[in-house]
Amino acid sequence: MTNTVIVNSKSEIGAGTNGASLGVDALKFTAKNQNNIFFSDRLSIDIINENHKIYNNRLEYTISNRLDSMNRLYDDFCLKFEDIYKSGNLPIVIAGDHSSAGGTISGIKKTYPQKRLGVIWIDAHADLHSPYTSPTGNIHGMPLALSLGIDNIEYQKNELSSQTIESWNTLKNNANISPKISTNDIVIIGVRDIEKEEDYLIKKHNIKTIKVEEVRNNGALKSSKMALEHLENCDIIYISFDVDSMDCDLVSYGTGTPVPNGFSELEVTDLIVELCKSPKLCCFEITEINPLLDEKTNTMVETGLRILEKVTHTIESKFIDTL
Repeated sequence: MTNTVIVNSKSEIGAGTNGASLGVDALKFTAKNQNNIFFSDRLSIDIINENHKIYNNRLEYTISNRLDSMNRLYDDFCLKFEDIYKSGNLPIVIAGDHSSAGGTISGIKKTYPQKRLGVIWIDAHADLHSPYTSPTGNIHGMPLALSLGIDNIEYQKNELSSQTIESWNTLKNNANISPKISTNDIVIIGVRDIEKEEDYLIKKHNIKTIKVEEVRNNGALKSSKMALEHLENCDIIYISFDVDSMDCDLVSYGTGTPVPNGFSELEVTDLIVELCKSPKLCCFEITEINPLLDEKTNTMVETGLRILEKVTHTIESKFIDTL
């Protein structure tokens, strides 16, 4: 029998603002305070993190150091995912910052190296930067690029040390697979805050994007069908949901890089539920909840919990239907 397994990745070393690591526990405390058995009813495992290095003021924590820490994080994803999949189960990832997504992809590909992996990226950002192009050096803006094995040298604006280049190349090759995904096998939904370097890659590779307005006009069913049809040649599909895809003014600013004019809770819930009905789904992920930034007390956490619960029940209902 297939079960869902909650995978907790509290790492926030890829973010520019601290607090994303608290999202995992905030979801669990909120559920407990609501007498909600969502977490107590499911197996839960933890991915290692090196967040302690962020708070060591005596340590110069450079991008090279953070890339090396991320590589160890990704290695642990590979170990944990292999166990989950070999047990016939499906991972539900709750992540701190979005750089963990590279580990999710590594974990999937490590277990299924021959399978063609499709990625549905629900995010206000494209996350297609590399150390060569990033305006901040924050790794949570890089997971798609590193999974694609793309440096985007054409738009290079940063001079990198030899150590940083080596660490970046090692991370791209995590699980000894690079690239792990193809530009043809990505759908980015809700993207609306893109730098020119990322826009160049989207246009160069004709990466499929679906705007908030398109989802709003077409509805969840038609929009999900559009995304899944684009990935029809993929063997398995992974969905990564960054909560900043939601409208910060309408929902909450409780995320590291809030962007206005996004989805409502209902819109994004309906969309993800439809997407998760796909029999090809191999992993769902929610990321970037930051309780420290929530101007509405605990709204983003409560919103995230409602979405997580509904999506997980949708996924699990497919298992029940096949018994």
